[in-house]
Amino acid sequence: MEFDPGRDAELFASVSGAPAVFLLRGDDSNSEPYVSKTANLRRRLQRLLSPPTEHSKRLNLRERVRRIEYTPTGSDFESGFLLYRLLRASFPKTYGDRLRLRFAPLVKLHLENEYPRASITTRLGRLSGRSLYYGPFLSRTAAEKFANDSLDCFKMRRCVDDLHPDPKFPGCIYSEMKMCLAPCFKGCTDDEYRAEVARVQAYFDTGGHSLLREISAQRDQASADLEFEAAAAQHARLDKLKPVLSQLPEVVHRIDRLAALMVQPSALPGCVAFFRIDAGRLSGPVAFPIQAAEHTKSQSMESRIQEALATLPPAEAKGSLEIMEHLALLKRWYYRSSRIGEIFFADEKETLPLRRIVRGISRVYKGEKPEVEAVQP
Repeated sequence: MEFDPGRDAELFASVSGAPAVFLLRGDDSNSEPYVSKTANLRRRLQRLLSPPTEHSKRLNLRERVRRIEYTPTGSDFESGFLLYRLLRASFPKTYGDRLRLRFAPLVKLHLENEYPRASITTRLGRLSGRSLYYGPFLSRTAAEKFANDSLDCFKMRRCVDDLHPDPKFPGCIYSEMKMCLAPCFKGCTDDEYRAEVARVQAYFDTGGHSLLREISAQRDQASADLEFEAAAAQHARLDKLKPVLSQLPEVVHRIDRLAALMVQPSALPGCVAFFRIDAGRLSGPVAFPIQAAEHTKSQSMESRIQEALATLPPAEAKGSLEIMEHLALLKRWYYRSSRIGEIFFADEKETLPLRRIVRGISRVYKGEKPEVEAVQP
């Protein structure tokens, strides 16, 4: 829209009072645009472009702006994601400072190390690297607690040094407590340590279910062999593990396998908005009509959802930094005390729960509360 200060009342009347992301440009093509989001576009433009009041220190761009560009949005998440993309394109060197994104804490499994270990980080390494990342967590404290409580169930090393195994090395407190296989002084073979690391990786990959299955099988076998003391010991291990897994949020996945569909309110009437998450990368929105068109009324809702997702290809991240930024946006939305919209995660076979999504679409469209997340065993 062109902005003429002499006809500002007409412009303000023609603009909706709905949420939007907007950009203001001046006559000088070399000048920086003004980019922001708002919950009420008309009111925000009136504040920025109306005649200034005397002695007011409020920002006024009336004499500088000549063109207005905007996109209506249906939710705060959509506004935030579109603002991120617009700032990234408009200010490629400074958008990070403008957004003030806080990168999500992740558990990193250092598989590139000869003797792998785990640590907490907010930085993704090379996409082609061997190390694996799990998250996003709400905070570094939450990530450290989950990692430490989880590693108590294994004997993988906790030290951070690059090891040069030497039988003369005295070891550490973890080896003395029999909580580490002690590769530092060759307390185990390399094959034994690799097998323990594989157990840890399976644990993180499955959200702890691999260890649950392992301990349950050992308990059942001990009971079948009438070894009741051993069965009781395994049952105690299960009781210790369950509180650890109960603190794991549903959003925490192995990052390269983090796949989900987010459903948000849409700015278009009779629609909701879809956002895809593929390996931690966000794409969307695409509008999904609640009512099918006349020629598609014979289709099921599930097939219509699959068709809509086919029109929204996975985003291709240009590097690790972009994935970290997308995870920061996802973390900011997911961990809010009261969030708008719902998210549905794909299973180990990368299959989305379509029936749950259908019910979720109805709730989001009607503005109802989301379903209660199932507590992990």
